[in-house]
Order: sequence, then structure tokens, then C-alpha cells
Amino acid sequence: MIGVIASVIDGVLIGAVYGLAAMGLTLIFGVMRVINLSHGAVIVFGMFALYFLAAHGFVYTALPIVIIAGFGFGFLLYWIAVHRVIGQQELMSLLATFAVNMIMIGIGTALWSTSPYNVQVSLPGITWQGYTFTGTHIVAALIATLIAALLYLLLYRTRYGKAIRAVASNRAGAELSGIPTNRVLAMAFGLGVSLAFASGTLIATMFPFTVLSGQVYELKSFVVTVLGGLGNPAGALVGGVALGLIEGLATPFMPVSWTPVIEFGLFVLVLIAFPRGIFAFSKA
Repeated sequence: MIGVIASVIDGVLIGAVYGLAAMGLTLIFGVMRVINLSHGAVIVFGMFALYFLAAHGFVYTALPIVIIAGFGFGFLLYWIAVHRVIGQQELMSLLATFAVNMIMIGIGTALWSTSPYNVQVSLPGITWQGYTFTGTHIVAALIATLIAALLYLLLYRTRYGKAIRAVASNRAGAELSGIPTNRVLAMAFGLGVSLAFASGTLIATMFPFTVLSGQVYELKSFVVTVLGGLGNPAGALVGGVALGLIEGLATPFMPVSWTPVIEFGLFVLVLIAFPRGIFAFSKA
């Protein structure tokens, strides 16, 4: 019984990072109705950013650098690949972001191959009833929760956040009110990408990775997005913790290979019962 509880706790810690990974995806969808299929590749770039910064002595202190770099990358990516498909048929944005995804994977493979990489991080863990909770998992969960709290304050306590919510609610009305909607959309996309970069950084402290690792976390982000509510960044953290809880409960009782079956079975059930997610995004 103690082993099951320990597995659940560890799953919840990892789930908080899943939630952070999904926040960028759901923020972009909530603001501009774009499903970003380059999300996984962006997470991988965050992993490699930490890998190279760690070689110069940066680990957790690299987060501000990675977040700023991710914001700039996302801002540029918006104007290059996304700007012209805003408001078009959904297929246009899917194709545009999928093309970006393939380009990023191709560049990453050419630069770093598909060999596994690892960031060496040594942190003391916490031992309870003979089970040790890894220090990197604990710190990653705390940082993910802190970033989620800062995102909430940004969206609901700042002028910039009010502009984002106004554009998400009614773009035409926001333009009539004098809000520069194109710039707000670009900054929102940059913010979503920076969150994906940050999640990649935290994941790299916990697990080995390759250029292709982003596909797994992108799929998990879609599950979390549906659990937490489409377009609801706050719900993404709850959805991530829920997904981690499910993984933690399943691991002691069945092979790990069955975990995706459970996750995507739940994904389908939630889509049927709650088409917009459990916590529907409110435009108010």
C-alpha cells in the first residue's frame, strides 16, 4: 500500500510538469484558436537549450534565459508561420504548424542526431517509509506550480493580461477599443512557446531525451488540455496533475506499456462527455 501511495505522489509531481507543458498549448488555442502541432518540437528545443547551458554551469538558473529565448522564438515564429492563417480554416493552421514541426525536427536531427542526451543534476531527495522521492521531481513540480501562479497573475492582474483576454473573447471588439490585436496575438504566441520551452527544461532535469522525445509530451499535452478544459491555462495544471495521478495509480498494477492505452482511452471518454473539456474556458 505504501508503494502505491509513493507511486501516486511521484506521479503527481511529474504531472505538474505535464500541466506546464500543456499551458502553452492551451493558451495559444484559447487566444487564437490555433492548434500548435510544433509544440513537441518546441519542448525538445527547450531540452537542448538546457543541455548546452548546463555545460556552462547553468541548470535551474537557466530557466529565465530559456523563457526569454522561447518568447523571442515564439514571437518570430508567429510572424513567419502563423500570422497569415489566423482566422482561416483550421486545416491551414494545422498544416502551417505541422510544417514548422517537421522543419524543427529536421534541423534538430541534423545538428544533434537522434542519440539520447542527459543533463546531470544532483539534488537530495526526500525519503519516506523506505521510498525516496527524487529531488529533481520535487523541484520541477515546485517550479512548474510557481510558473503557473505567475501566469495567472499575468493574465488576470496586468494590463497585458487583460488585453490577451479581450482579444481571446472578441477580437473585433478589442480592435475597436484600440487594442493592437496583431501585436497581442504575437506576444501571446510567444508566451505559449516560452512555457513549452520552460517545460522542456524541467523535463530534461528528470529524464533522458532525444530529438524525437517531444512527440510523447505533445500527445500528453493534448490529453491534459482536454482534461483541464480547452483554452483554459489554469485548468491545464489541474489536468496535468490528474494525468500524473492516473499514471501513478496505474504503474504499480500493470506494465508501463499499458499507460498510453489508459490515457488515450480517458481522452476519448472526456471528449465524448465534455467536448470542450472538463473545465470549459470562460470568455467572461
